[in-house]
Formats: sequence, C-alpha cells, structure tokens
Amino acid sequence: MGGSRASCCLALRLNEDNARFALLALFILLYLVSGAAVFSAIERPRELRAQTAWNRKLSNFTRCHNISLLELGAFLREYEEAIVTGIRVDSLRPRWDFTGAFYFVGTVVSTI
Repeated sequence: MGGSRASCCLALRLNEDNARFALLALFILLYLVSGAAVFSAIERPRELRAQTAWNRKLSNFTRCHNISLLELGAFLREYEEAIVTGIRVDSLRPRWDFTGAFYFVGTVVSTI
C-alpha cells in the first residue's frame, strides 16, 4: 500500500517544461474566463433592451393586424428557415447569378 502511494506522488511531479505548460494553460484559461465575464457584462444589458423592444413590436403588430402571437411566431420561424436555406426576399436578383457565382469560385480558388 505504501508503494502505490509513493508512485501516486511521483506521478504528480512535474518537470520544468510541464510546469511552464501547465502555468501557461492556467493563465490562458483565466484570460478566457475573464474575457467572457467582461463581454457578458457589456453585452447582456444591450441584449435585454433589444429583446424588450422586440417583444413590444411583436405585441403591437399582433394587436394591429389581429393575428395571434402563435401564428406570427410560426410564420417568423418559417421565414428564418427560408433565409437560412438561401431564399431571398428580393426577387429582382437571384442569389446565384453569374457574377455572384464567379465571385464565389474566385474566393474558393484563391483560398486553396
């Protein structure tokens, strides 16, 4: 039993390079956590104000146009799906016209 305890303590010993790496990893983790806390503190109030304004607009829209909030929510979800799949509201110009496709191909080739 005493031998397994000694090997456990030996396994925890770090050489100088490993100790530097562990310290660097700890500092990076601390830096990331601090950055997340600052970003959250700055952006969260703005997000809450935007959400409140959006809820007010939804309420006004449903009241003025005599539509339920559930129906409007379903319509907006379908609209979001259409946008994600690439359907454009502006029907004057297709998404993949020749100039857009040429630009895309040029970007891909230059990246590779």
